[in-house]
Amino acid sequence: MNLKLMNKIKTSEPKVIWNSKCKLGEGTLWVKEHNSIYFVDIKKKKICILNIKNNKKKQIQVNKEIGFLSYIKKNIFILGLQGEIRIQNLKSKKIIKSILIEPNIKLNRTNDGKTDPDGNLWFGTMDNLERKIEKGSLYKLDKNLLLTKVDKNYRITNGPAFIDQFNFYHTDSSKKKIYKIKINKNNKIIHKKIFKTFSGKEGVPDGMTLDNKKNLWVAHYHGACISVFNNKAKLIHRIQFPAKNITNCTFGGPKNNELFVTSATKGMNTAELRKYRYSGALFSVKTNSKGILQKKFVLFNEKKRSLL
Repeated sequence: MNLKLMNKIKTSEPKVIWNSKCKLGEGTLWVKEHNSIYFVDIKKKKICILNIKNNKKKQIQVNKEIGFLSYIKKNIFILGLQGEIRIQNLKSKKIIKSILIEPNIKLNRTNDGKTDPDGNLWFGTMDNLERKIEKGSLYKLDKNLLLTKVDKNYRITNGPAFIDQFNFYHTDSSKKKIYKIKINKNNKIIHKKIFKTFSGKEGVPDGMTLDNKKNLWVAHYHGACISVFNNKAKLIHRIQFPAKNITNCTFGGPKNNELFVTSATKGMNTAELRKYRYSGALFSVKTNSKGILQKKFVLFNEKKRSLL
């Protein structure tokens, strides 16, 4: 039996499951308990929710640009907003907690964010005007809401994608570089190297996720595709999309083998919008790969056992 054939990645044609016309779709999050894929439109300040069981769509307007959201429990989420991390009940709209982020850098905002295998939240910041200045940083927010700056000097942060508790990928999209980073238990970087640099014709590395074989699935902004790299940075699969700016992806669905993918119309001209007519849509791709379920963010307090 040919092991190479057995391990070959197979994917369906991308299917538009919501022509959401996002200006800057991002922040894909599968919430198993809700049978729903969550994502955001950063520039339109919206959270979008699609229940794939009954196909119900819902949009929630927020008052700031939103880069990502992470699930806590029931209707409670943690939101990465312009200059703020907010814990909020999306149903009642009640704000439970607000943490200011970089109040001294007015033009920065949060961008991408993910939880690690222990349920801590990691997220990046960036210059909202996307100038070539290195004012972005990578942060970790732990269960006691202790915020740690782990890395700095980024232009546009994307990811991270966690291999395990101490090893992860993180991207500076503006520099077209994906880094592989190792930290110790004190959140100090002990090793950081360039995992992959994109060429001009490939576009820009954007959001990413890992499958359960630790292959890295990377969205190409300006590149109309998703590439899959093994742990040696070798390209092993590629999915083409009818959208120019592919922004983010995550696994989900009942069997965790469906890839949900966001896209953006930001910066596109009329000819490009005609050519890539589903830019801004949410896509689904069926795969023979399985994802790693993202951990919930767990708020913890010794006395109450929980902050909620």
